[in-house]
Amino acid sequence: MSSSPLNAADGGPPKDGPSSLENLRTGRDVDLAKVDLTFEGFRALAQNPHLSANERIGFPETYRDGFEEAILRDIAAKLPALLGTGATIVDIGPGCAGLPHRLIDLCRERDHRLVLVDSAEMLEQLPDVAGVTSKIAGAFPANRDAVRNAVGQADIVLCYSVFHYVFAEGNPFTFLDSIVALLADGGRALIGDIPNISKRRRFFASETGRRFHKAFTQTDSEPDVRYNEPSLGKIDDAVLMGLIQRAQAAGADAYVMPQAPDLPMANRREDLLIMKA
Repeated sequence: MSSSPLNAADGGPPKDGPSSLENLRTGRDVDLAKVDLTFEGFRALAQNPHLSANERIGFPETYRDGFEEAILRDIAAKLPALLGTGATIVDIGPGCAGLPHRLIDLCRERDHRLVLVDSAEMLEQLPDVAGVTSKIAGAFPANRDAVRNAVGQADIVLCYSVFHYVFAEGNPFTFLDSIVALLADGGRALIGDIPNISKRRRFFASETGRRFHKAFTQTDSEPDVRYNEPSLGKIDDAVLMGLIQRAQAAGADAYVMPQAPDLPMANRREDLLIMKA
């Protein structure tokens, strides 16, 4: 891990270069801090028998293990229809770790319809629940027509811990436009767990952030905080403000939301909530 608490799962520093897909698929000691992940990279990780479920979605165990209930609770606070009944929900990029399993259980209990959109390799590791789950393989939004044909319109669209990979590999506005188009009137979308380099800088410039850094690294070194320089390939405040304006131009309301403080990366990640009237 780098000298400051930021790694591949945190939208971290530039990587040494893409790892071979074969290594991601079969390697015993994949260094997630150095993996330049893409949709194809996640497909490979999903097949690696030596990785835990959290590692297959790009997270070290310490970043997700034991946090699933808190994450789902925070999501439900922003998407209250989850706690109702009979909603149509689309989860884009659920992965294969604990969170989608908990979401599936919730949908079974609440009589929701849940549509899971991810690679076939990820989806095959999630259970099929008759009358509750359906699966659409492929990368969104390239498969948006298939999703729209299967769903019609959704009461909820969830995309959690995925957007920074879309930002690096695809067109974030096309992604956002496709999500807004899926929403029914009164629907909500949550593009969650977005690493924001501007928020990270603000945090590590604070006394709280400096103490956090020193405790994390077990050193007396100060965090490296730089302003007024490009952050190539990183999401910052300007990107999030652009997404808000894009959603508003499509007729939706949009807000940057803080994460609950008990989430593992709440001090440097944010959520984008989109609400259709």
